[in-house]
Amino acid sequence: MSADPRIVTPQHLDQEPAGEPPFDPLRLCVFATVALIAWVLGPIAVAVFAAIGFVGYLRARRAGLLRSRCKLGDTRIVLAYLAVMVATGVAGTVWALFGRHLGV
Repeated sequence: MSADPRIVTPQHLDQEPAGEPPFDPLRLCVFATVALIAWVLGPIAVAVFAAIGFVGYLRARRAGLLRSRCKLGDTRIVLAYLAVMVATGVAGTVWALFGRHLGV
């Protein structure tokens, strides 16, 4: 019985494994998805994502994490940054919902 012609062997299985795996652009896809959500939902998305990040970093800090791989480094600075983002997102949401009615 011959093999099914619809089933093919991927090229990467025929080659010997290289020393370093190829670049996985998953992070770029995540960035694009977050940007799309932020664009569609506006300041609500900023507040929600920042709040999720804040809770995650707060839990990590309480568990003993003092330095983050984030560019800001110290988790206290990251928490302050995320708190400002939450406040900005909430303020933007309030302004978007009620600012037109207040004459602002």
